Amino acid sequence: MPTATIIVDAILFDMDGPSLALTNHLTGSPFAYRTLIDSTPGVFKAWKIFSDDYNLGDSEAIVHATHGRRLYDTLKEYCNIADNDKLQTEIDRFEDGVIEGGPTALPGAIDLISSLNNHPESARRWTIVTSATNKYSPRALERAGMALPLLGIITSNDVSHGKPHPAPYLAGAAKCSADPENCLVVEDAISGLRAGRAAGATTLAVLTSTERNIIMQSDALPNYIVQDLTKVEVDVVSGKLQVTMDLS
Repeated sequence: MPTATIIVDAILFDMDGPSLALTNHLTGSPFAYRTLIDSTPGVFKAWKIFSDDYNLGDSEAIVHATHGRRLYDTLKEYCNIADNDKLQTEIDRFEDGVIEGGPTALPGAIDLISSLNNHPESARRWTIVTSATNKYSPRALERAGMALPLLGIITSNDVSHGKPHPAPYLAGAAKCSADPENCLVVEDAISGLRAGRAAGATTLAVLTSTERNIIMQSDALPNYIVQDLTKVEVDVVSGKLQVTMDLS
């Protein structure tokens, strides 16, 4: 089987995002952008509720149109919410709906994160960079049975620009005290892969939401592509992270 091995200083994982869902272009089936956890049922449930409450029309069309954007931006635009206090209240309500939908860990995610946390050196060499908020992210990880990064999480609250802007992954690299060029960004979304590439990082696409041919036809240009995180192993070698990927 084809494999690739690289050495990096840190790994920056996407998680998922309650505003990052869309419809599969090939099959028409719904899914949410996801790398570590899957929140698809909750995302569609929440947008259906908000579409009804704000008379927005086709909730699935909105889900498709808002992919790759922060919930702060999409609710402000689609629900026409100008008051910041009300906007925050509605963000909280939306995220509660996603949590109620029951986020679950994706294949290989718990084992990979556990392996990183179980080594004193690698435990400080990874973080999560998500378009979700600082309220949603830890709750979603806990609900999915996943450990939080020792260093904390980069959320939409920590940056002024969301993906595909490089700011989130630049912040993630800084949190790990690493140069972006020496980081591996693990993403499933084209917007996130663009952000990682713009930050100067090596990018790994996981095919948990987006078809291989769609990624290949995009301008995301990932360095590597794997089916899911069961195809990724990480070892500590001389104080750095050795990442081995099954590319089959």
